[in-house]
Amino acid sequence: MSCTRRDFVSGAGAIAVVASTGLATGVSLATGKEEKKIRYAMVHDENACIGCTACMDACRTTNKVPEGVSRLEIIRSEPYGEFPNVKYEFFRQSCQHCSNAPCVSVCPTGASFVDPETGIVDVHSDLCVGCQYCIAVCPYRVRFIHPEKKSADKCNFCRDTNLAEGKQPACVEACPTKALTFGDMNDPNSAVVQKVRQNPVYRTKVNLGTEPNLYHIPFGKGEHR
Repeated sequence: MSCTRRDFVSGAGAIAVVASTGLATGVSLATGKEEKKIRYAMVHDENACIGCTACMDACRTTNKVPEGVSRLEIIRSEPYGEFPNVKYEFFRQSCQHCSNAPCVSVCPTGASFVDPETGIVDVHSDLCVGCQYCIAVCPYRVRFIHPEKKSADKCNFCRDTNLAEGKQPACVEACPTKALTFGDMNDPNSAVVQKVRQNPVYRTKVNLGTEPNLYHIPFGKGEHR
């Protein structure tokens, strides 16, 4: 799948970029005086990603996602440069696990929720009535109706599968270039916090106040706006 740079990152004008010496706007870590709950987050390193889609395959297999829908997509940009020196940028599109999730706010049955123990945004499929309000309001366009369960579905960081078994999300484990880092943003010693601290990062559509927990290390080639 290809797209223009203008369409590549929806809402690019709302991207927040920080220098390698600090955290992205709005990022906060628990202090010794605060209750240290887990807040899971993920970093996608666009420089390390090669677009192999091993993460997509692992997600589909681990979470038994039917064909025709996907919890995770790797979008390829238009080419940079001229043959044979052509490069592509790869962008991860999946649930942002927003701390202020609009999909949760509009759900009439309480099916969409933020797990208070982990910060993961998830769906109680047995409570979902398929009204699609959450799909309509999600600014990241990452929700869908599961064709078999007939309920809303999306990435949940493998909460019911790998995480429940003490593993990393399937996409993280499958990535051959270690482009994905997962962990607790409330743990200052976690790998994900170190990634965010040590690299320039951005999150999309932060101006909407969703407080997304998916970070991107921007691609080193081409233009970033």
